[in-house]
Amino acid sequence: MLKGQNGITLIALVITIIILLILAGITISLTLGEHGIINMGEKAGKNYVNAANYEYNALNKVESDANAFIYNVTH
Repeated sequence: MLKGQNGITLIALVITIIILLILAGITISLTLGEHGIINMGEKAGKNYVNAANYEYNALNKVESDANAFIYNVTH
């Protein structure tokens, strides 16, 4: 009777280890994979820098156009 209880415990341990290995594999692939969290963060950072540069250039153009308009109106 004791052997049956130990066998079930050992089987439960093996199943638990297998499930943990599967979860670890999924977690690693979601973190480091091609579409993982780290790559998506890097892409978001690059997109932010590009958007900031675009906005900076657009504001400079608006300022330049406004200055040209004011100069043309006053002269």
